Amino acid sequence: MNPRRKNRLYLALAVLVGLGLTAALVLYALRSNIDLFYTPSEILDGKGEAHERPEPGQHLRIGGMVMPGSVKRDSQSLEVRFKVYDARGAIEVTYTGILPDLFREGQGVVAQGVLEPGNVVNAKQVLAKHDEKYVPPEVADAMKQNHKGPAAQYRAADGGHA
Repeated sequence: MNPRRKNRLYLALAVLVGLGLTAALVLYALRSNIDLFYTPSEILDGKGEAHERPEPGQHLRIGGMVMPGSVKRDSQSLEVRFKVYDARGAIEVTYTGILPDLFREGQGVVAQGVLEPGNVVNAKQVLAKHDEKYVPPEVADAMKQNHKGPAAQYRAADGGHA
């Protein structure tokens, strides 16, 4: 093989390896910033065909309705505890801060945070749904499938009734 061709081949291979390494490092760095969307029943029973459940410590977004009678405010701080439910389950959410003006029981919410042991979401941000004009497709599908009955029938994260 001609030495000039050999050098070009080595250069092309080095560029391809460099691009592959760069892409791998970028994907690895972004992996920790990905927040997957879950409904309460998907946290309890698993998501998709494989029924994959999120692990404690995982960053996620949980969407559902605020269970009537579940909002508990700490009188000494800004901590709020409430349950988010869907047709097959309820998950407790803790949040420290000022809730959105539209937050109320029976209202649709999306909480972004970290899943703690015991299926409790420690939320860093809570968003209240304000109208039906735009809802992300994944949230709309989950809401259609999961909100078909009264809140009293849903099971809590501990397996009992909420």
